[in-house]
Amino acid sequence: MTTLATPRAGRHAAGTAAALALPAAATLLALMNYTAPMAALTETAHGLGAGPTARIWLMSSISLGLAAALLATGSLADDHGRRRVFAIGAAALAASSVACAVAPTTGVFVAGRIVQGAASAALLATGLGIIAAAFPPGPRRAHATGVWGAMLGLGIALGPVASAGLASAAGWRAWYWVAAVASAALGAVAVRTLGESRADRPRGLDLPGLVTMSLGVAALVAAITWGRAGWTRPGVLALLGAAAVLLAAFTVVEARRAEPMLDLGLFRRPAFLLSVSGALVTGLAVIGIMSYLATVMTLVLGLSPVVSALVLAIWSGLSFVAALQARRLPSRLPAGRLLAAGLALSAAGEFAMLGLAPDAHWWRLVPGLVVSGVGSGLANAMLARLAVESVPADRASMGSGANNTARYVGASIGVAVVGAIATGSGDGPSALAHGTDVAMLVSAVVALAGAALAVAIREHG
Repeated sequence: MTTLATPRAGRHAAGTAAALALPAAATLLALMNYTAPMAALTETAHGLGAGPTARIWLMSSISLGLAAALLATGSLADDHGRRRVFAIGAAALAASSVACAVAPTTGVFVAGRIVQGAASAALLATGLGIIAAAFPPGPRRAHATGVWGAMLGLGIALGPVASAGLASAAGWRAWYWVAAVASAALGAVAVRTLGESRADRPRGLDLPGLVTMSLGVAALVAAITWGRAGWTRPGVLALLGAAAVLLAAFTVVEARRAEPMLDLGLFRRPAFLLSVSGALVTGLAVIGIMSYLATVMTLVLGLSPVVSALVLAIWSGLSFVAALQARRLPSRLPAGRLLAAGLALSAAGEFAMLGLAPDAHWWRLVPGLVVSGVGSGLANAMLARLAVESVPADRASMGSGANNTARYVGASIGVAVVGAIATGSGDGPSALAHGTDVAMLVSAVVALAGAALAVAIREHG
């Protein structure tokens, strides 16, 4: 009996380890790839002959694929198998990374980045679903979701550094070859080691919901991205109108379906409302300004792209550490209160970074980066926990998809707003520093408002 039980126990332990290690590795890779162009944008644009408007798409096109596919891939994974969708996402990320690596034109590169976003969505949404299926509610799940949340910070820290290092050594295309190899390896290991999990009662394909949601979010993100080059352009206004119509149609479709892709009744759950609103505020008030900060350090403080990425890594690295350590907090503390604390710390850190000037030293930013990094890590850990615990147990991937959709739609809006405010006073270093100060203040106020909202939702839930 002992000789038979030991291998089974060993296989179970190995499967549980893989259920944490592979989603964590996939999230790390997805976030590194998401942030990679930040430090190599000039080289990439030069290599593809991209003009000012095209540079916006080089940076932001991946957000379109991410936001449009997150909820859809999460729902499909719950119904058809999380390991299956995870492996498909890894294969698609490998193929799209090769397309980016060999892209001869800006159009091909942007198309590749959009597909990279959709593939990353499959990895992110299914990753939390796989974790939720492998770890029951309690301390072990809190640890596992904290590790997953920590990978968000670590990916943001390592992506620009790895991209800049590879660009200086072997050219800007090198990162995409590395991403292709890593994605292929991730998919191969997942097929061999992950157990399959899916909902006990599949809901079936909600094709009208899937189409209206994906196209609506895609139109919204495309409008936000293109709008950075001029908000009154006819194409931007048309996309905004299409987004409004499609998302309204999605709401009507989901309200009338017996088995919707997104049960709108979930918004009556305080925990689900916290998950979605907290992720949206994180994208708006934290990711938006931090995505722009490395560029500001280069243009205002005169730092090289690599040094700027390393300074920003103070924030993202501490976000990684804080998310890992969040499991040590007393279990009696509600996730909503801890989310509020994380957003409040992010706001405090942004307030501390006010006063940027061309003659300032980069050390001036360190206290704010430290405080904001701790807050971001705490918020990421709580958002990961809320994403899977705020929905029915067999809908964890859908919950993750809804949470991350809000995060990346918020990030797209945040980046656009920050860019518009920061450059509104002119292009010189002094004008850019002043504009960034205003954008930092707005972001801090939004983060503080998000913290207050998190407390209010918890108190009245």
